[in-house]
Amino acid sequence: MHHSRLCSMQIDCRVEDIDAAAEFWAAALGRPVDRGHYGTRGNYVMLQTPPDEPMVQIQRVEHESRVHLDIETDDIAAEVARLEALGATVVKELERWVVMQAPTGQRFCVVRLQRPGFPKNANRWD
Repeated sequence: MHHSRLCSMQIDCRVEDIDAAAEFWAAALGRPVDRGHYGTRGNYVMLQTPPDEPMVQIQRVEHESRVHLDIETDDIAAEVARLEALGATVVKELERWVVMQAPTGQRFCVVRLQRPGFPKNANRWD
């Protein structure tokens, strides 16, 4: 048995200036940049979101600009196996997360716990 829930939306930006990109998305979404968040570092900038909402992170990338979702779980291996059974494939396994691709072509990540209050609003998978 494990749990998982939508964790965050990542706005992947192929840009030189990640701070300018973050300021645009902060204004567009009405969520200020959160410079004090542990996730704001280097190529990553977090926006302020209420604890019950998924996080929003702006990240500088080398691939095409796109948006992807992160699913947080208390058991990454079990969640990856569950998603593979649904037709997703593993693209890359990293130290703390796994990049996957849905059968519909979108990429997403399975990550360790990120938001407080877990497993509130999480699905239980047996």
